[in-house]
Amino acid sequence: MPKSSLQLALARQWELLKKLPPRGPGLTASQITAWLKEQGYLVSKRTVERDLIELSATFGIVCNDKSRPYGWHWMPGKQCDFTSIDLTDAVSLVVAESILSKLLPATMLDALKPKFELAKTKLAAMENHRYARWTEKVRYVAAAINLIPPKVDGNVLAAVHEALLQDVQLKIRYLSPNSKKAKELTVHPLSLIQRGATPYLAATAHDYPDVRLYAVHRIRRAEITNLKVVPPKGYTTDQYIDAGAMEFGGGASIQLKAWVTIELAIYLAETPLSMKQTIQSKKGRFLLTAEVKDSWQLHWWILSQGEGITIVSPAHLRDGIHKTLKTAAAKYT
Repeated sequence: MPKSSLQLALARQWELLKKLPPRGPGLTASQITAWLKEQGYLVSKRTVERDLIELSATFGIVCNDKSRPYGWHWMPGKQCDFTSIDLTDAVSLVVAESILSKLLPATMLDALKPKFELAKTKLAAMENHRYARWTEKVRYVAAAINLIPPKVDGNVLAAVHEALLQDVQLKIRYLSPNSKKAKELTVHPLSLIQRGATPYLAATAHDYPDVRLYAVHRIRRAEITNLKVVPPKGYTTDQYIDAGAMEFGGGASIQLKAWVTIELAIYLAETPLSMKQTIQSKKGRFLLTAEVKDSWQLHWWILSQGEGITIVSPAHLRDGIHKTLKTAAAKYT
């Protein structure tokens, strides 16, 4: 039997065993065949009957032949723990593995690894099924330039994960971007947030109430303590992100007004900057008005649009962008 056919037969029999009930009257061969077809296994009733007879020689399954139609079930105390997944779960796990591997603690990933491998095996066994081919047809590509992730110390990341799980404080040595020497800090870990290629730890330091971001790759050492985390009152990860923290700003909202080109106007009409946005056409020009967070990320986005956008207000933003562009242009003269 070819390798692909053998894999398909094993996957089918695995699903069959998983489906059988723990007691009589059991499921008939016809019922099992119909269920397998729903899962993508196009088999005949005769094939299922042969599978059942073959498996009964190895596993504790039996045919209830006391009344017709005959039903198959597990013998008392013989049911195996077949931790498995269906076809749609397999597709979802394969697609999600690369993302989950960045967010989940090592202990959780270790528990999921058998699931990931089982998902890949299942898709390989059913390579001709339309669902199994889905993973070949979908990809996620970031809208920004594709950056190589920073190198993160595995021991540090494991300590961060464990501290978050246990709600305990961490002693860390942290090297700030503009420092030459790492500082010793005791932090209260609150959230681990993946921003693009970089993971950040949101935490308070010592007894200070303000939440700050610590790039995990800049943590040189992390030691778990037995002291409980004291979170700021009302803190939640979603509230922190919604306040604009991951845009590296103070969280203040501003009313942005700017002239934009027709190309940018079309793009922003389809993918708005915020829920509170309007674009007005005025004599061939387009005026963008939007309520946004005043942040480093906003400044970077405006600069990335080049001549496609001209800030009207607020004044401090217009002046800041003008100064940056003037300085940048001077370096090209």
